[in-house]
Amino acid sequence: MDFQAWWDFVFARRSQLVTDSYLHVSAVVQSIVIATIIAVGIGIMVYRSPIGSAVATGLASTILTVPSFALLGLLIPILGLGVRPTVTALVLYGLLPIIRNTIIGLASVDPAITDAARGVGMNRLRVLGRIEMPLAWPSILAGIRVSTQMLMGILAIAAYAKGPGLGNLIFSGLSRVGSPTAVPQALTGTVLIVVLALVLDGLYVLLGRLTTSRGIR
Repeated sequence: MDFQAWWDFVFARRSQLVTDSYLHVSAVVQSIVIATIIAVGIGIMVYRSPIGSAVATGLASTILTVPSFALLGLLIPILGLGVRPTVTALVLYGLLPIIRNTIIGLASVDPAITDAARGVGMNRLRVLGRIEMPLAWPSILAGIRVSTQMLMGILAIAAYAKGPGLGNLIFSGLSRVGSPTAVPQALTGTVLIVVLALVLDGLYVLLGRLTTSRGIR
């Protein structure tokens, strides 16, 4: 591919590329927030029960075995096209790493620490909020990072359901194979997804440093 042709394409479509990039990141971040709330809640409920933990992770794992196109195809008749099936699919796919890491993080807290907290009068909720969750946070954040990287790629496939983001650019390029703009379109969409994924991961690293005490790190 001619580099000049690719650069001309990027320069000519720069406004649209900025918009599509924003929509891509926005959809992923919103989906991750929802998935985190659900997954952490599930993890808190089941981490003390081996059976409950196995069932929760097993069900979340089952979702990941469903191909993206198939899941979107099942959601479209129910939710229609656009943002709703896209976000629903992303949330479902984002659950497993966060559930698993929440369970691992909470289960790995030293029982002696929680016993000492109860010994000074803390109730169950205070122990969870002030002791267990801060200690489990690095593990939970690692799960969030994994889910985010995964969803950045899956969202590209959601263009099949008229979802937002850079997937539309990739699909448009692939559908025009043979035309002068086909390769620049597909390549630009792919490169931007990779770059944005790396930027988000860097922000998570910064977030981890700001929200994790030195003793836990």
